[in-house]
Amino acid sequence: MATKTVRGMRMVGRKREKRTNQRTRNVLARTHPQAHVEEGRTATFPKPGPFQRQEDGFEVTVVGAGPAGLGVAARLAGFGAKVAVVAPALQKPWPNNYGVWIDEFRAMGLEDCVDHVWEEAVVQLNTGSEHTRQLKRPYGRVDRKKLKTKLMRECIDNGVQFLEEKVNGVEHRQGTSYLDIEGHGELPSSIVVDATGHFRKLVEFDAEFNPGYQGAYGILVEVESHPFDINKMLFMDWRDDYAVDKNIKQRCQDLPTFLYAMPFSETYIFLEETSLVARPAAPFDDLKERLEARMKHLGIKVKHIEEEEYCLIPMGGVLPKFPQRVIGVGGTAGMVHPSTGYMISRVLGAVPSISDAIMDQLTLFGKQKSGNGNGSIPSEGLMRACSEVQAEVACGQIWHVVWPSERLYQREFFCFGMDVLLRLDLQQTREFFDAFFGLSAYNWQGFLSARLSFGELFIFGLALFGNASTEARISLLVQGIPGLLQLLLNVAKGYPQPEDLLEKDETQGLLKV
Repeated sequence: MATKTVRGMRMVGRKREKRTNQRTRNVLARTHPQAHVEEGRTATFPKPGPFQRQEDGFEVTVVGAGPAGLGVAARLAGFGAKVAVVAPALQKPWPNNYGVWIDEFRAMGLEDCVDHVWEEAVVQLNTGSEHTRQLKRPYGRVDRKKLKTKLMRECIDNGVQFLEEKVNGVEHRQGTSYLDIEGHGELPSSIVVDATGHFRKLVEFDAEFNPGYQGAYGILVEVESHPFDINKMLFMDWRDDYAVDKNIKQRCQDLPTFLYAMPFSETYIFLEETSLVARPAAPFDDLKERLEARMKHLGIKVKHIEEEEYCLIPMGGVLPKFPQRVIGVGGTAGMVHPSTGYMISRVLGAVPSISDAIMDQLTLFGKQKSGNGNGSIPSEGLMRACSEVQAEVACGQIWHVVWPSERLYQREFFCFGMDVLLRLDLQQTREFFDAFFGLSAYNWQGFLSARLSFGELFIFGLALFGNASTEARISLLVQGIPGLLQLLLNVAKGYPQPEDLLEKDETQGLLKV
């Protein structure tokens, strides 16, 4: 029976094992293609001991147990902070089929958390070999069980306390945050981290959240056969020759979608029909109908469906207001790439700097609490703000690490790219990606992995325009000028620096955010 999952994000990273080990893993996947699926579905993870409620609460409470939340909790606890993770269904496997670029995961030391690697990826812009683009960049699928096990084990070994419950809300009083825990009352914490993904459980917004949406319908299936090269991952297939029905054909023209495929063996494959970005989101029924029409056209006959995914990823839109007293990481902080929908490498790569910033502020709490002239932190008790003002200032400093100015400018460019993609029809989309993947590897890889600086992104934009056909240039100008003007206006306004977030309260003589 199929397992139906709703996927809230696709993650980006990149990683490859040593060649001998990876070959062994891939051979096992081909000879026992269902083994890793059954293992993931029935997965059990390291079980933490009973929750030990601290009288004064914790220094950091992380709400959510996805990659971002577990990563932050593990690192902070490793520094000696008293950390709790609160989330429902801790033993439930992550549902997402995370596709990653191998070089990104390797850089983070996560090479052991990928269960299949393709040495190349392929983009098919249209029918015919002349429309095929080979991407010489290894691509892999994350071993969801192994990654979650690795992060949970690190948390447990470092002393993180786990509470398997829902959080209903949070209040902030006199420098302490009080979480309302289902069935447990209030849980005090010096700093609260919201890692609930796109649920955005605790972070606050001061404007309407109106993102674009990446929608996808996918199935992990055993088939009689399929036409794809098992040594290459199909990154994008924009062909519409499968759309013999006039109604589907017109929908393809108006709202382009592509096939994303991971062939694990000759008879085992993950297939996903994806709308790159749309507003409103592409209906799942439409995506499913297109995928079924593709499979019929390609002669793919399903023997058994292992997993069925319904994926909806908010892209772009307003960021949470900041500073604010709850720290956001991952999807809840708007860290999804607005032009691609990828996030996992960006999030896991940001864990060290965000965790270090939190620890720095906790240390300052401790030094002020000790009152020692030598600046030492207290050996007993919690590191906690002495006032609400101090807590607000500290969280302002942390938010500036979550979203430094350079990242904010970079995100403006990515949102500009998203707005352009929203306006393109199928032919214009093909022309766009023909120009995009015709750029140097430094440019297209840097864009997908969010490695290009804001200045480099403008050079990237000029190179993309220069590499485009005459027709594509015209469409880029027509569709892009309004967004470009908005981008320049937003950049001209600038973003506040940490010191700009502090102003004197004339009545009390205190610094406030």
